[in-house]
Amino acid sequence: MASRQVALLRGINVGRAKRVAMADLRALVEGLGYGDVRTLLNSGNVVFTAPRAAPGTAAARIEKALATGLGVPARVTVLTAEEFAAVTENPLLGVAGDPSRLLVAFLRDPADRPKLEPLLEQDWGPEAVALGRRVAYLWCAEGILASRLAEAVNRLLGDAVTARNWATVLKLHALTQAQGS
Repeated sequence: MASRQVALLRGINVGRAKRVAMADLRALVEGLGYGDVRTLLNSGNVVFTAPRAAPGTAAARIEKALATGLGVPARVTVLTAEEFAAVTENPLLGVAGDPSRLLVAFLRDPADRPKLEPLLEQDWGPEAVALGRRVAYLWCAEGILASRLAEAVNRLLGDAVTARNWATVLKLHALTQAQGS
């Protein structure tokens, strides 16, 4: 039985580095045997159907294919549609007023969550942070580039985390729901 999964590529099409056309990315993922492949925006978001295999397997396969097939090294985080649906239960929705400044930082490995727990004990005002099982929710009140909180998360996890704004998260969630069953 197949399941829907979401792949999030870190650092794709940011500035001039790691340029990947979404048509090439779709073809690459399809070439790995995944079906119903859809991309969202131009920043490395892929929703696809996979055989009942661990998301970590898909992540490793996509990473390898990106490096060997397209010459683009990039970390890939994959979540099941069920894991992604849980992400939409965002505890910061009552605080955040602008979806472009509300980030969801996806942990490549859920075992990294304890590294972020000390952030919960600090005063980030006017920013705010909350943790889910596989994500950190970051309210960047003054904008993402000015966010001390986003910087702290990146410093703690490096390329083991990739972030998407709330509007993108909702679009990806809708895409997982809209695909064929």
